[in-house]
Amino acid sequence: MRPRLKLFVNDDEQSQGDFARQRVVMQLDEFTRILADAIVWDRTWLHDLADEQITMSRDLYEVLTMYDVVEPARA
Repeated sequence: MRPRLKLFVNDDEQSQGDFARQRVVMQLDEFTRILADAIVWDRTWLHDLADEQITMSRDLYEVLTMYDVVEPARA
């Protein structure tokens, strides 16, 4: 069984609520490069964070959902 990533926050650091509200901006090309590498190498952190929700622009969302409909299903 693969080990699971666990994150711990000290009491004297930010509360978990503050941590969840923080936003980070990243270029899509950097994000996709990192994500593609994680998929190729089957990185554990990718599986650990699979249930996380992400926020994206409506444009990107529309492109991704259209791509998902048009792209043939992969087995």
